[in-house]
Amino acid sequence: MFFNRERELEKLLRLVSTEPNLITFVYGPINSGKTALMMEFIKKLPDDHIAFYINLRRTPITSYSDFVDVLFSVEFRNKVKTLKEAVSLVLSAGKETFGFPVPTELLARITKEKKPKNAFAYIVTLMEEVRKAGKRPILILDELQVIGDLKVDGSLIYELFNFFIHLTKESHLSHVFVVTSDSLFIERVYSEAMLQGRAEYFLVDDFKRETALRFLKNNGLSDDEAELVWNYFGGKPVYLAETIKHRDELKEWCERMLKLRTSQILDELYALEKELFEKVVKLFFAFEKQESVPYRSLSEEILWAVKRNILFAEPVDRVLRPQGRLELLAIKRILDIIE
Repeated sequence: MFFNRERELEKLLRLVSTEPNLITFVYGPINSGKTALMMEFIKKLPDDHIAFYINLRRTPITSYSDFVDVLFSVEFRNKVKTLKEAVSLVLSAGKETFGFPVPTELLARITKEKKPKNAFAYIVTLMEEVRKAGKRPILILDELQVIGDLKVDGSLIYELFNFFIHLTKESHLSHVFVVTSDSLFIERVYSEAMLQGRAEYFLVDDFKRETALRFLKNNGLSDDEAELVWNYFGGKPVYLAETIKHRDELKEWCERMLKLRTSQILDELYALEKELFEKVVKLFFAFEKQESVPYRSLSEEILWAVKRNILFAEPVDRVLRPQGRLELLAIKRILDIIE
């Protein structure tokens, strides 16, 4: 759902009007509207820009060949035989292309050799040709964390980081946007020495109260109904959009969603051994009277809660908070149940 992200759009568009220098990591709580924002960003790009958009969640990625399949989209297979044809296909695509067109024989070689640097070298060449033709390339990778542990003669993620650094800080060839909802991944990135001075962080958060209420009222909800929804879901875009479908049973639906989330967390909690169970409960008590707490390091109980999308770890400000208001309410109910 895209609504009232003009401030974020303005920042992104201003960023791509300058020379590429830093990798931009776009992050935030789960379902905060990051992908929707990037899709709208692509639509608003000036005509002399073209975005190569790759969603790594589109298909399961468990091997290098899976990664190549997503990078060099199947929709381009057997359509080009030369680099010149690949460039022409990109230039005719408008402002966006899903993946990179690649000559068939070269793709077979890239897949067989299992050397990421060969794939990246081709992408650089393609982008250089696109640039010569008057277009400014932009690379957007959505959900990069899904390949975080994939090994191809070493960690693929580090090969990618080096590639991103080359595209931005070294060659100034392309802006690079990496989108993720995984706060453990962004914490890892934020602490990565090789990215110091080479990356910036762009937070896409849930809507503020004023924005959420305006969206709900614009879609026909009364003041009281909008307040009810805010009290259950805060500014989480996905729930605000779903609310419209359930207006005839609004209170019941909101309560049902809270009961479901509470039950899901309890199922996970009751499966824990006693020591970790007690640590998690103690962590939950930190949110009994406040919505965010500082953290020094990612302890066992924090890792458990973040991995299960109960809590969101914000590495820049080093604060923990529930993934959304629904999780905050569920935590409070759980504390009432287990006391």
